[in-house]
Amino acid sequence: MNWIHRILSRTIRRPLAMIGLFSFLAGVAFASPARLNVLFILSDDLRPDLSCYGSYVETPNLDRLAGSGVRFANAWVQYPLCNPSRTSMLTGRHPTTTGALSNRNYFRDAYPEMVTLPQLFKNAGYDTLRIGKVFHDTADDPISWTYGAKRAVGAPLSNKPYTMDMHRTNSDRIIILEGDGEAHSDYKIADEAIAKLHEYAASQKSFFMTCGLVKPHSPPTAPKKWFDSLPLNTIPLPVDFKPEADATPEFPAAALPPNGDLFIGRKASEEQAKEMIQAYQASVKWVDWNAGRVLDALRKLGLDKNTIVIFWGDHGYHLGEKGKWSKHGSLFNIGFRVPVIMAGPGVSKGGTSQRVVQSLDIFPTLAELCALKAPDGLEGRSLVPLLRSPSADWTHPAYAVTYRGGKLHRAVRDDRFLYAEFDSGRAGAMLIDLKNDPRELTNLVAKVEYREDLLRMKKLLAFLPSNPKALPEY
Repeated sequence: MNWIHRILSRTIRRPLAMIGLFSFLAGVAFASPARLNVLFILSDDLRPDLSCYGSYVETPNLDRLAGSGVRFANAWVQYPLCNPSRTSMLTGRHPTTTGALSNRNYFRDAYPEMVTLPQLFKNAGYDTLRIGKVFHDTADDPISWTYGAKRAVGAPLSNKPYTMDMHRTNSDRIIILEGDGEAHSDYKIADEAIAKLHEYAASQKSFFMTCGLVKPHSPPTAPKKWFDSLPLNTIPLPVDFKPEADATPEFPAAALPPNGDLFIGRKASEEQAKEMIQAYQASVKWVDWNAGRVLDALRKLGLDKNTIVIFWGDHGYHLGEKGKWSKHGSLFNIGFRVPVIMAGPGVSKGGTSQRVVQSLDIFPTLAELCALKAPDGLEGRSLVPLLRSPSADWTHPAYAVTYRGGKLHRAVRDDRFLYAEFDSGRAGAMLIDLKNDPRELTNLVAKVEYREDLLRMKKLLAFLPSNPKALPEY
C-alpha cells in the first residue's frame, strides 16, 4: 500500500482531493464483483447429432463451445414434445407437476404464481430477452421477459385452428434456401441476438438472453451449401430402419405411435428416407452455423469472460429408427436424449460428463452459478458439481413421460437401463440395456436374467405419479 501513502502525503493539505481519494478507495475495497450474464441458445427438435457427440455431421462451432466447457453425454428432457419439454425446463418441474402435457396448454392456468427461470433473473434486476422460440410459440409467458414477449400480459393465448391436413402440408416436406438463408427467421434470430450483444457490450447491463433457433424442426430447412456438404450416397440408414412403424413382438404398439411431423400417414422408401435424413442433418449444420455467429460475437465483444453459455435441444428425434419419424409419443432413449453444453466462468474446460442428467437440472444450475436464490419447489438438482468435476459422483436417475388419448406413459433411466411402462403397464412395458444395446434393438422386460434389474427400475419409476391431472386445452 506504499502507493496510497505517497498519494496521501501529496494531498494531505487538499481536503477536496482527500474526499475524492477516499471515495475512490472505498469503491476499490467494497465494489461487488460484476454479475454473470447468461446466453441461452436453444434448438428445436435437435437430437445429439453433433460431431462432438460422435456424429458424422460436422458442427465446428458447437464443438468449440464443448471444448471450452462441459458436454453432457447423457442428458434427458422430460417430454418428447416442445411445449411440455420447454415448460418443464423453464419452470424446473416435471410435466406431471405443471400439468402441461400437450402443445396446447399453459402452465399458468393452474400455477399463476410460479416463477420461471427467466423470471427469476428478471426479479433480480436482469434484462431478460426472448429472441426466437423459447416457450412454445402458442404459450409464451410474457411476465418472464423485459424484451421480446410474444404477447402482452393478460392477452389471450393463440387458439388458431390447425388441422392435420394443414400440418401435413406445412411440415412434411424439405426446404432448400439460397445464399446463407438471410430471409429465414433463424438467420434473423441470430442477427437480433448479435445486435443485442453489441448493445450490452456498450451498456454493461446484466442480461439473461435467449436465442431460440427453430431448426431442425420440420420442415427440415437449410441453405443449399449444407445439403451439398452431405452427399446423398454418404447418408446411412438406421440399422433398424423400416418403411413404417408397427408393433412387433419386441415392442408394444404403444411404443410406436403414428408419425407427427415427417412421413405422416405414408411409408418411407430407402431413397426418400435418405433424402429426409440429409435435409435434417443439413438443418443441424445450419443451426451450428447460426449459433456460431452468435458465439463469435460474444467472444469478439469480450462478453464471454463474464457470461455463462448454455446450448440445449428441447427433445430427441427419430430419423427412421423402427420406422418412426420425429418425436411424438416416443419413449425410447432417442426421443429423450438431447445435447446439453455449458461453458463460462466456474465451468471446467473441455470436459465430458457421462452422468445421467435432466433438463430439470438447468434451472437450479443457472441460479447457483449466478448466485441467485432458487424458488422453492424445483424438482431438479444443480449440475455445478459436474461442471467443476465432470466425473463427480452422481447417482440420480432421469424421468420422462408422454400423454396420449388420456393415458400416461412413463419412463426412467439410470446409467445403464431405460425402463418404460405404457399406461402403468396395461399396454406393455420395455427394459433396454443402453450400455450394451445403445440402438435399442432388444426389449428385455420378459428376460428372467434381468429380473432384478427390472424390479429395481420399477421402484425408480414409482417416483412419478401415474395419474396426473392434465391441464385443459385452450
